[in-house]
Amino acid sequence: MYYRRVKTPGATYFFTVVTYNRQPLFLSDYTIALLRQAFNTVKTESPFIIDAIVILPDHLHSIWTLPDAAADYSSRWRHIKARFSLRCPQAYKQSQNLSRQRKGEQAIWQRRFWEHQIRNEADFSQHVDYIHYNPVKHGLVRAPMDWPYSSFHRYIKDGAYPADWGASGAIEFDEKIGRE
Repeated sequence: MYYRRVKTPGATYFFTVVTYNRQPLFLSDYTIALLRQAFNTVKTESPFIIDAIVILPDHLHSIWTLPDAAADYSSRWRHIKARFSLRCPQAYKQSQNLSRQRKGEQAIWQRRFWEHQIRNEADFSQHVDYIHYNPVKHGLVRAPMDWPYSSFHRYIKDGAYPADWGASGAIEFDEKIGRE
């Protein structure tokens, strides 16, 4: 099946990437470090900016801005997934237990990912908030500040959020945010 994706050079995109069968691969500092290494290596080879990110046990959300002449985010994701998969013994072990029959693939990541091209500043802001509030939404912490694997801490340092943002009550989002 062919999936049509919008690819605009220099654009900003929101992504959701999920582990195969929602395996909780990102529960340790070790696997998080391996994922960060994969990101850093691919960013060096094929530059992009990570505007916001959160890594949860079984999925991650991020916003990237591509360079002006670049529109190929799919190969960047493919390389990040591959680099992580090759270096993570825990992921490899789990993949052996869940091996896919089709094409002999390792069962570490879902094949596809979700993307949404950011349309304007308001859209960007809403998706950044969605990313940073996601650990609370999933019941992992009581406040975004409590989740260590998030760009939220960088945003606090830069003065974009107060440290207690999202701690005093549920934040509502347009039902399309994160699902467009």
